[in-house]
Amino acid sequence: MRANIAVPARSSRLVHDRVADPYMRGPKPAEPAVCSGCGVVFQKGRWQWAARAPRGAAHEVCQACRRIKDDYPAGILTLRGAFVRAHRDELVAIARNQEHAEMKDHPLHRIMAVEERRNSVVIKTTDVHLPGRIGRALLRSSKGELDLKYDEGSYFVRASWKRES
Repeated sequence: MRANIAVPARSSRLVHDRVADPYMRGPKPAEPAVCSGCGVVFQKGRWQWAARAPRGAAHEVCQACRRIKDDYPAGILTLRGAFVRAHRDELVAIARNQEHAEMKDHPLHRIMAVEERRNSVVIKTTDVHLPGRIGRALLRSSKGELDLKYDEGSYFVRASWKRES
């Protein structure tokens, strides 16, 4: 199996970093704030996990929870091939492990859904970074081919990982 990434990671980041996430509100929320959906806390200028919400925190809904509610992913990773059918659970476990590692520092980077299709598995995410991270982890663990396509006009990435045998 050959490892292939169609778009170099550095140049792809430059493309999507120029486009703002439409789910990010203009002004930042008043601090402190807590998401009424997932419990993530906005303090010190960013969303982060906290043992508990600060006293008097305003209630907001974070971008990730809004995307999940609207079923409007920022990234879609499609897994295809005979290898996927034979190793689905292991591949999804790798994706979940990458999500948990990413969420430690970036709580808004989440897997929204894992959907089983006839000949594929589709993973929807709340941000544009997680599909590439998961795809690169799949390349390291299982080889295959990875294709990343960032939409230059919007905050969206479509990724595809494939392995036949």
